[in-house]
Amino acid sequence: MEGPLISLRGVGRVYPAGDGEVAVLSDIDLDIWPGEMVAIVGASGSGKSTLMNILGCLDRPSSGTYRFAGQDVGTLDEAGRARLRREHFGFIFQRYQLLPEFDAVANVEMPAVYAGAPRGGRRRRAAELLDRLGLGGKLASRPAQLSGGQQQRVSVARALINGGEVILADEPTGALDTRSGAELIALLTELNAQGHTIVIVTHDPALAARVGRTVEISDGRILRDTGPVAGRARMQVARPARRPVGAALDRLAEALRMAVRSMAAHRLRTFLTMLGIIIGIAAVVSVVALGTGSRERVLADISAIGTSTIDIRPGTGFGDRRAAAITTLGPDDAAALAAQPFAVSASPQVQTQATVTRGSVSTSARVQGVGAGYFDIGAFRVTAGQPFDAGAVARRDQVVVLDADAAATLFPDGSDPVGQTILIDRVPMRVIGIVQQTGISFGPRTIGLYLPYTTVAVRLTGQSDIDSISVRIADDFDMALAERLITEIMIARNGSRDFFLTNSDTIRSTITSTTETLTILIASIAVISLLVGGIGVMNIMLVSVTERTREIGVRMSVGARRSDIVTQFLIEAVLVCLTGGVLGVALAFGAGEAAGRFLPQIPLEFPPETALWAFAASSLIGIVFGFLPARAAARLDPVQALARE
Repeated sequence: MEGPLISLRGVGRVYPAGDGEVAVLSDIDLDIWPGEMVAIVGASGSGKSTLMNILGCLDRPSSGTYRFAGQDVGTLDEAGRARLRREHFGFIFQRYQLLPEFDAVANVEMPAVYAGAPRGGRRRRAAELLDRLGLGGKLASRPAQLSGGQQQRVSVARALINGGEVILADEPTGALDTRSGAELIALLTELNAQGHTIVIVTHDPALAARVGRTVEISDGRILRDTGPVAGRARMQVARPARRPVGAALDRLAEALRMAVRSMAAHRLRTFLTMLGIIIGIAAVVSVVALGTGSRERVLADISAIGTSTIDIRPGTGFGDRRAAAITTLGPDDAAALAAQPFAVSASPQVQTQATVTRGSVSTSARVQGVGAGYFDIGAFRVTAGQPFDAGAVARRDQVVVLDADAAATLFPDGSDPVGQTILIDRVPMRVIGIVQQTGISFGPRTIGLYLPYTTVAVRLTGQSDIDSISVRIADDFDMALAERLITEIMIARNGSRDFFLTNSDTIRSTITSTTETLTILIASIAVISLLVGGIGVMNIMLVSVTERTREIGVRMSVGARRSDIVTQFLIEAVLVCLTGGVLGVALAFGAGEAAGRFLPQIPLEFPPETALWAFAASSLIGIVFGFLPARAAARLDPVQALARE
């Protein structure tokens, strides 16, 4: 004859109570043999439920040893105890402990999910068990649609899905009417006859009388034990087939289904939880799109100017207050540079503000004195007439080229400006052409007028020096080498380096850097809203853990590992955040589409990787802020969790 299946020696259980402790069990010695049917009886508070929890590995003894099939249960970690619950024990609770979101089949198959049984096989076995128990027509019914007796039969089927070598029933008839209670006891007796070891905890003497062996407990001690019935060989449990490779995927799928059900059951709360994520993701994506669009527009405008232009200005850089006092740049420098093999053309520049009058129209304008090659260097398109040539510069002709804004301002009647005369600081100038600037202009937006620089010097300013020189470099010439040669030539001509060079690449780099800095700054502010949304997710998930404490206890009692509980709540948090991320990206794209239609001046460009980064950020927030609630759920005590209503 084999040894006892369950063996307790000197088992005690104490709980903290205020500053002291209260002993619930003391010096329990108990052997239960394979195939026995045992009733543990006693009044409320006698310790019988605590004893059952220890037998089912839901609780740990404070002292003594507990052996199951010769194995010391006290040496097992939480995962090992969960394996015992999964593979050897089946629980039948007084309050059934079914999950209300699941139908009968899903409730029954839950232990098999954690045991790694394939989906098709476990669902088929669950349906067969329910059919054997008279619930073949209730497979798709949820607990609320079943009577108390039917719910208890579902819990019996759940206890048997993984074999149910030992069935622990805690007050199984306490919530049933007399007829349903009698049917349940008959069912348990039948299962015992098939070889299942049955342990029933009850305070009903009549029920205990129908069981082969009675263990009476009072004040945490065994008062009476009618002794073991003749033992039998340990039953060979027919457990569902397992597939180790797909087991983890099945558990993930189960966690995902549970997360979806939980979100659907609390739609408003879920949406409000997502709202912070939605706003945060939409803000970040929109800011990135605005920064990207602004940068691309500026770069496109700079490209229109061309990357082969170098400007020479007095001073050490932009903002040099001494630059106005430097008068070494002159027209001869421009002529010398224009003669170099790397230069296509060069133009001096002089700039001043003047009052421009035409008839009754008078306005302030930016007047630029330039060379004949300036219109080839700059980003200009001639729309009417023609620009002045080198002869006009040499003769100091009183001619002017208007930009489109100047033409529209000075000739509001729509007449053709070419050939007409305007006054610049009371000096008559004949309009010979109109140009349209195709690139960007830096500085304040004013109307522009272009005169020969010699005319400006003689007729308007009286200065002999110039403000800057623009040089167009041949397309096939290296810009860095051109800058070095220009620097050498200018130092040789003027004896010192009192100038600095700029080109469109420098401007491009400066603007790009500034745009990126501003984008990062604004995005950082938007990220704060993401963090606030993440904290909201964490708070709601902590509330969800509290609300679903009993569910967590049920899952642990049927063999869920702590890692399974962590995974379930993490998936729910990630799913909430990921859904919020999708909605946030959709909101940002929708806002961008609306802005493009009604506010085309706002440059928005959504890089394809933005959505991927947004989804990654959403998932990361779900993991980071969902871990604490998930960890809190996994660390719940199964016994206390099951007792929570």
